[in-house]
Amino acid sequence: MQTQLAAAGLTDSIWAPLVHLRESGGGLVQKELAFLVGVDGSSLVRVLDILEREGLIERRRDAGDGRAKRIYLTQPGEARVNEILQEIGKAEAAMLSELTDDEIAAMFISFEKINCRMSELEAERTEEPA
Repeated sequence: MQTQLAAAGLTDSIWAPLVHLRESGGGLVQKELAFLVGVDGSSLVRVLDILEREGLIERRRDAGDGRAKRIYLTQPGEARVNEILQEIGKAEAAMLSELTDDEIAAMFISFEKINCRMSELEAERTEEPA
């Protein structure tokens, strides 16, 4: 999938923030968006500067905290996310084309079990005394 997205000019650093902004409804502060994308806030700044220069996002002053800025998709940003989602859909369809619906369902069940177990292990780790 990475190769297909890269061929369409979409790197993780570009598409992930845009998609997360759409999914969240926008209005995130940089720290929240960095958490969703899985990067350090300071490394996200450069990407946000690029996206803002391209007119895909805008930063607006937070009404409750004048020092903070919230990040929103612009109309061109929304259109770009639509293109991104189409590319992701094509990549997913190509990857999963040889799997049956039952195999895909079993895979998702397995992923959910793994996710639950990871959460359990994390909870156990945080409960252990230091």
